[in-house]
Amino acid sequence: MSALRRRVSALTGVAEDRLERLSGGDLSEVLLVRRPDGRTSVAKGGAAVGAEAAMLRSLAGGGVPAPAVEAEHEGLLLLEYVANDRVFTVRAWAELGTVLRRLHARTGEHYGWPVDYRIGTVELDNRASEDWPAFFGRQRLLSTAAVLDRPWRERIERLAVRLPELLPARPRAAHLHGDLWTGNVLVRDGGLAALIDPACYHGDAEVDLAMLTLFDAPPADFWHAYGLLEPGWEERRPLYQLFPALLHLRLFGAGYAGLVDRLLGAIGA
Repeated sequence: MSALRRRVSALTGVAEDRLERLSGGDLSEVLLVRRPDGRTSVAKGGAAVGAEAAMLRSLAGGGVPAPAVEAEHEGLLLLEYVANDRVFTVRAWAELGTVLRRLHARTGEHYGWPVDYRIGTVELDNRASEDWPAFFGRQRLLSTAAVLDRPWRERIERLAVRLPELLPARPRAAHLHGDLWTGNVLVRDGGLAALIDPACYHGDAEVDLAMLTLFDAPPADFWHAYGLLEPGWEERRPLYQLFPALLHLRLFGAGYAGLVDRLLGAIGA
């Protein structure tokens, strides 16, 4: 049995062999806890659970459906369990568009977030910045590519120099989910149930939209519900998709090299 199972069992009183491994936890162990009184929770471990709890509360405070934080215990997070049937109906997509627009309407004074964060082993530098191309270049692209092989690093370095020409200098500092793909969108009974696993910061709203379209194709109902986009968004999309593509290359290996290369080619890098 894992250390997380032992800790969760000691905290909740549920026997280790009755804790269930949840699917979808690619970067950390996630357990389903069925308590004797009928309550069901999700248990997660890690060094950044306090930051995740704050992000979930921030989402909920903005009217975004998110699991309630039940408890934090020194690297252990207990969350409300939200059922997910994985059936993305037209209504679920439309509700996601509406919720995402609501989230992005909440803005910050700077780009970044009060604390740094991490996705798997990749550290996210969230220090505040007034310069969006500089923030995205240094604190997302360059920092993520820093440990990759030299040819990758050199292409990203050349691209970073061009970002002031390719990205808006001062877009609205929208409240981002930060890791928005359909695996982090829970749906149930034809509607949107919750957003999970945030990596929040303030930045260009197009960042979330770009990641959502990296592996999925939201239907017209999503875009209609979300509303108007800034001119030139489709030209900027490969740039914003490059960050999650680099994350996947870092975390999951060479199987994502073709994706990174394709996006760099689309950008002319």
